[in-house]
Amino acid sequence: MIIKEIIESLNNWIPQKAAQEKDNVGIQVGRLNKKTKNILISLELNHDVISEAIKNKCNLIITHHPLIFYPFYSIKPENDDLSKIIEILIKNNITVFSMHTNLDSAREGVSFELAKRLGLSNIKFLDNQKANQFKLAVFVPEKFIDKVSGAIFNAEAGIIGEYKKCSFRSKGIGTFEGSAETNPTIGKKLNFEKVDEVRLEFIVDSWNLNNIISEMLKSHPYEEPAYDIYPLENYNTNFGLGTIGIYEKAKTTDEFVSFVKNKLKLKAIKYCKGKSDKIKKVAVCGGSGADLINQAIKMNADAFVSADIKYSHFRDAENQILLVDAGHYETEIFSVDIIAKEIKKIVTDKTIKIIKAKTNTNPIKIK
Repeated sequence: MIIKEIIESLNNWIPQKAAQEKDNVGIQVGRLNKKTKNILISLELNHDVISEAIKNKCNLIITHHPLIFYPFYSIKPENDDLSKIIEILIKNNITVFSMHTNLDSAREGVSFELAKRLGLSNIKFLDNQKANQFKLAVFVPEKFIDKVSGAIFNAEAGIIGEYKKCSFRSKGIGTFEGSAETNPTIGKKLNFEKVDEVRLEFIVDSWNLNNIISEMLKSHPYEEPAYDIYPLENYNTNFGLGTIGIYEKAKTTDEFVSFVKNKLKLKAIKYCKGKSDKIKKVAVCGGSGADLINQAIKMNADAFVSADIKYSHFRDAENQILLVDAGHYETEIFSVDIIAKEIKKIVTDKTIKIIKAKTNTNPIKIK
């Protein structure tokens, strides 16, 4: 397999355009049209991770955190560590690809996995993305419904939560009169025609709209298919930030804090007391989730587990919600497992090794 094929499959799984604005996901360094040797997966990239990749003859590294967060205007390996890393990658023909906030916001992503690891059930998004979908309506003669709808479904329209191939169909009569230059599929040119048609409607993610329209046009029997596109203000059930779930049996504050510490293998944990000693409804967000504290309170969560929480956040949340800072690295490190699981589905060539990095890239040390 070439690297491009793997990247395309990952983008089909979780699109790059599902990432938050200004997040630099996707290719960081390297070429796509190279045959894949071995693949290393890491939370982020540093010199030790690169050494591990070179040792294992990996020419593709997939990370959660992007190598390049901000634009830069020169590469100076003598003075700058990022430049030095880029130089080493290029010299060793290593391609780096990152899945960051698109992986964070996906139903199969970081926060859902964190919630599962903490034993929660009935897991839903804490804050769904909004206004990033369209309604596509296309008018199709009855006998071509399966062909056109099949093409649209295959392009991944009509996905609502755990349901696929969602559409609405309503019958009606389409009319048209083709000019002398036309070659109508049904009826004759220069003749006013009435045709039994079906209006097909689908929900479409904004980043996939052009592809879906292209596939629809290829499958449609008409020379000039009629279709409408409507922007939606809906909350997207497939993408969002954070998650919220429940325990069947409530835990006390001490039980819950100890449970989180044990499950995430923490040496220490920071928290403040909440509104109740019974913890049943819990919100989580892998990585920096302080912006979601108020949403967790609004959703009546008893506890919120995330990272990078400031003193002022703890102060303001006290007696409202059990706020837990479990560490950025600790609440995201299993993103390596999520990506590795998907890569194993994609890579059919068994000579390609899929390796999870052994390097601990956490810069924070706790004694």
